[in-house]
Amino acid sequence: MRTPLPAGGTGYFADDATAPGGIRLQLNALQALCRQAFAIRLTLIAIGAPFATANAADGFPRHAVLTAAVLGVMGSYAMLRDWDRCAPQLLAHPTLMAVDLVFGAILLLTASPASPLAYAAVCTPLLSGLLYGWRGSGVFTGLQLVVLLTVFRAWEHRPGAGASTLLIAGFCVAAGVIGVTLRNLMFRFGTAGHALAEANSRLAVAEAVESERARLAREMHDSVAKTLHGLALSAEALAVAADNERNPQTLKSQATAVAGAARRAATESRELLTDLRAHTAMSNPPMSLVTELDARVRDFESRTGIEATFAHRPGPALPLPPGAPRQFLAIVSEALENTHRHADATHVRVTLEFSRSALRLTVRDDGTGTAVSLDDVHVLANTGHFGLLGMQERAASVAAELRLRSTEHGGTEVMLTLPCASTVPEPPSRSPHEEAAHA
Repeated sequence: MRTPLPAGGTGYFADDATAPGGIRLQLNALQALCRQAFAIRLTLIAIGAPFATANAADGFPRHAVLTAAVLGVMGSYAMLRDWDRCAPQLLAHPTLMAVDLVFGAILLLTASPASPLAYAAVCTPLLSGLLYGWRGSGVFTGLQLVVLLTVFRAWEHRPGAGASTLLIAGFCVAAGVIGVTLRNLMFRFGTAGHALAEANSRLAVAEAVESERARLAREMHDSVAKTLHGLALSAEALAVAADNERNPQTLKSQATAVAGAARRAATESRELLTDLRAHTAMSNPPMSLVTELDARVRDFESRTGIEATFAHRPGPALPLPPGAPRQFLAIVSEALENTHRHADATHVRVTLEFSRSALRLTVRDDGTGTAVSLDDVHVLANTGHFGLLGMQERAASVAAELRLRSTEHGGTEVMLTLPCASTVPEPPSRSPHEEAAHA
């Protein structure tokens, strides 16, 4: 636990920066500076105490000097060793700093402005600036200057006393200003850092929301929207057949198609809602990509009447990114649906092959081809064609490359390539000595 450094004041001293809530780095840095200042003060008192004791007269003056030295050393050591317990008292009661200043004054009076104890006096304005801000720095720097003036009066007969006193007084003023400046700089930096962290957090939330909206749009387009479109077409065909068709068997088959499309839309909606409520790694259990692709191709052939085949060319086992099989299946389903709706094809072939460095998934039909480039995807999206955009986003989500082109003999080819390292270990290379031995 770290003790916060309070800030505040009225009037001119209200310029003190307030401690940033939630940002502890700057507070800890200031507290480390305070402890270092107490360590320096402890060292200087320990070095300078013999000078004060040697100059004190026997009897009460010497006992007073020894008492002041012991109390000064103990106070600095307590702050250095047990800051978390002693600092709150020092922060809540600035008079403790004044008492410590009195002990230092007693030692400095019996020593001289040229002794190491004079430099220990510089720590008081520095600490007051770090702990109390402008008001505390002004008060304790003024008191320290009064002590230095008193010491000068007592030692003015000694050569160099005036220059030493003036030098220490300048150091005291500078130390007070430096202490306050460091305090306010740290706190303002902490406030700015806290604001930046909040801004980054808001941006991260906005990006997550946008990403989820895009994912939901892809899922809606690839499942419910497409099925509902087929349902509408089936319903229109049923309405036309009801007006013109006298064969009950035809009407029954049309009604069965409408019912099947409605059930499929309900199932896809339920799957989508389930995925939204539990969109975690556990909601996407491991699946066999080969088995699922074969099932999708068979279902496509039975629904559309277009001849569809699936070929699997086995290879070395390759590690796939999490969620990659699901994205591959969605891309293949969209490519097959585009073949049915736009290609005027009679045959479509889906190929899955593994090599030592990549997985390649291809959907090729014998239709009319395409003049669309993936560079035009955003243009198509602006006109309401979101299928290719969703395919490209799904490929990018698993670091795969998607290509779309017309084949030389007509038709369209969609190729998905996922580079990945093979899990088959390479044979170890032989050293020149092993090669010679083998030969």
